[in-house]
Amino acid sequence: MREYTNFNLTKLCSAKDIQAGNSGGSPDVKAGFLEVPALPEGSQGRDFLCERDPLPPEEQSPRPRQLRIAVRSREMADPWQECMDYAVTLARRAGEMIREALQNEMNVMIKSSPADLVTVTDQNVEKMLLSSIKAKYPSHSFIGEESVAAGEKTVFTDKPTWIIDPIDGTTNFVHRFPFVAVSIGFVVNKQMEFGVVYSCVEDKLYTGRKGKGAFCNGQKLRVSQQEDITKALLVTELGSSRKPETLRIVLSNMEKLCSLPIHGIRSVGTAAVNMCLVATGGADAYYEMGIHCWDMAGAGVIVTEAGGVLMDVTGGPFDLMSRRIIAANNKALAERIAKEIEIIPLQRDDES
Repeated sequence: MREYTNFNLTKLCSAKDIQAGNSGGSPDVKAGFLEVPALPEGSQGRDFLCERDPLPPEEQSPRPRQLRIAVRSREMADPWQECMDYAVTLARRAGEMIREALQNEMNVMIKSSPADLVTVTDQNVEKMLLSSIKAKYPSHSFIGEESVAAGEKTVFTDKPTWIIDPIDGTTNFVHRFPFVAVSIGFVVNKQMEFGVVYSCVEDKLYTGRKGKGAFCNGQKLRVSQQEDITKALLVTELGSSRKPETLRIVLSNMEKLCSLPIHGIRSVGTAAVNMCLVATGGADAYYEMGIHCWDMAGAGVIVTEAGGVLMDVTGGPFDLMSRRIIAANNKALAERIAKEIEIIPLQRDDES
């Protein structure tokens, strides 16, 4: 996929160009193009998304005043686009690390249960992501799966916060089952602003930006229109817990839903990709209990920007720290699922 972080301001991009797809960028940033006068011939093109500092005196005179105002206006209207562009770059870099590691022997370790695995690659990818983000945005906060597993507390505040799962689908990764994702969520004032999920074996890049839609490899996403639960295809997981009571509830919930009946239940082994499948319309809803904020933060906004809804399994409002979710194409289907399933008691992420 072509990089689209930087744009030369000397190119005029009209609404007609954007509609025709001639801007050369992802739909995530097409809305960022401004129809502005071109710079005089010979002047230097500058970074469209990242420019912050005033121009030096020798460059100020040829730069049109309305252009400076337009750039400032865009920055004020959408202060997080640069962060999203950087998240896309990092997700692709992480994907390269994962694909390379898939060619080698893996050092696999067990976390909370024999079904809850971690590898050196999980740890290395998270280190790369966190060190890169901290260097660029030192005032931001961070929540990472492997950092929490190593003993860090989950501190969730109103500050801009990056919530990262370096490998969502570690068991898939270990077995080379081809659904492995990098998930990066960005939250401000505890509200999801954007999400990037890169299913790196498939080479599918899912993105969602609050108020600007959801996309997969540049194609706009839309949830299904199915409202009849008996005609729905659901996705869920067995989860990593092997406690007898937890397994009983998980399997009982599947049985209840299948007995409605529904068309079927699928599992691909990664919460983020499961949610993105709902955003594509390939599945009508996803539900799970026992996952974490880093499993949901990246894909959550992708679902809602594709026209879907997020809900708690009780039928109440979605809570990112609750470790449970229903992501569905519409509210009616989500409420119908909530009506059927039994709740698994869980400790919240922000209480760990």
